[in-house]
Amino acid sequence: MTYPTLSRKHIETVCTAGFREDGSWIRIFPVPHRLLWKYDIMPYSKWQWIEADLERNKKHDNRPESYHIRDINTLKILERIDISGKPNWTLRKSWIFKRKEIFNNMTEMINLTKQNKISLAVLKPSEILDLIIEPVDMQKYRENLASIKAKYEAEQQQTNLFENKTDFDDNFSFAEKIPYKFRYKFRTEDGKVRTIMIEDWELSQLYRKYSNNEQEAISKVKEKYMKIAKERDIYLFMGTYYEWQKKNALDPYLIIGVFYPPKEDASQLSLF
Repeated sequence: MTYPTLSRKHIETVCTAGFREDGSWIRIFPVPHRLLWKYDIMPYSKWQWIEADLERNKKHDNRPESYHIRDINTLKILERIDISGKPNWTLRKSWIFKRKEIFNNMTEMINLTKQNKISLAVLKPSEILDLIIEPVDMQKYRENLASIKAKYEAEQQQTNLFENKTDFDDNFSFAEKIPYKFRYKFRTEDGKVRTIMIEDWELSQLYRKYSNNEQEAISKVKEKYMKIAKERDIYLFMGTYYEWQKKNALDPYLIIGVFYPPKEDASQLSLF
């Protein structure tokens, strides 16, 4: 899941990308994840099955994997694949590799994206070079937030995501804005170096854990994400930003998740 973002139409949304039972990719947007309690639905987490009645809306999003929830009341939260609550890396990897091409060459991936054949993918970088951190324009965010709050407060009858219940009231608190952008700088087999923003909720939550001390929060994020890049077998879950893809941007992708199982022991692999 991406970290929650403001939306003039939907108040606050997240984008969920995941796998069907056959292993194929799917994207669900928009999802009022932090407002699900209003529908008596528990929020879901990573590595958890969900079930919902979905439909395409090609007029607003023609990417091949994109769907939206037809009726929020059909959303059911099911079991986690990690029943014990601890990472089962073997099980998780079986889902990552099921019915999916693992890209090593991002140029090939983007060429398929330009043909609108894919907009979600697993990318295996050759090397992670750095984690780039830069501040965002918080003044612009505050103005946008104030505008959205004023719009809904003035209307009283709120714009509503699924046309049957109110999404917003005075008690709702918007997700804390992360005042920095985090980008992995990496190289793939095509030899090109790219710097792509990480939109994963997990990274944002790590920052928020230490957000009382801004410099410590930055340090903790950089330490973890460079450590896993060095010590783990790293894969990047990639998803396009729709407006960039429509405009045929050079790099239309965001990193929507970082998957980092332990490296396999080469000496043990040689036994087989």
